[in-house]
Amino acid sequence: MERITWDQFFMAQSHLLALRSTCTRLAVGATIVRDKRIIAGGYNGSISGDDHCIDKGCYVVDNHCVRTVHAETNALLQCAKYGTSTNGADLYVTHFPCLPCTKSIIQSGIHNLYYATDYKNNEYAIELFKQAGVNVVHVPFDDRKIDFLSNEKMALYVELLNKLRDSGASNEELAPFEEKVKELFGLQISDIK
Repeated sequence: MERITWDQFFMAQSHLLALRSTCTRLAVGATIVRDKRIIAGGYNGSISGDDHCIDKGCYVVDNHCVRTVHAETNALLQCAKYGTSTNGADLYVTHFPCLPCTKSIIQSGIHNLYYATDYKNNEYAIELFKQAGVNVVHVPFDDRKIDFLSNEKMALYVELLNKLRDSGASNEELAPFEEKVKELFGLQISDIK
């Protein structure tokens, strides 16, 4: 397996945190990092002890679920709760932050914001980040790079395609499957024959 970059490593952590989300509308994860060390993490979900969206449904007011605390805010609050400074730290988040989270990120002293997916990027949020000197970096996340079974899966797909070919399947019949394998693994068709 290829060694991933630090940005991909911390973004993978944020995506892992998003798997804990209790929001049914969008799962988001956030990781706060200082000197290449994780100091906090958060995901979007209800406050401790309250009902969760996955159990009771979203509580939507003005097209926003008010039941959840956003991932970025949860990570920042974790630092506040345990007395860990966020001034000058980096934040990795699965989706571009909303405007209220943007304000919290700026006020907490985060220096670099890395996000994987554009999501309703608010123009005012972008302007605020620029004014505050927060370095905003889009880091596309490629989950194929953290698939621990990719070699085994690839071998299985190649074996199955070859068995189909040996059984008389035509190139035209196999083409859609080969294309899907190519997409899944980021390969060329010649790599799977």
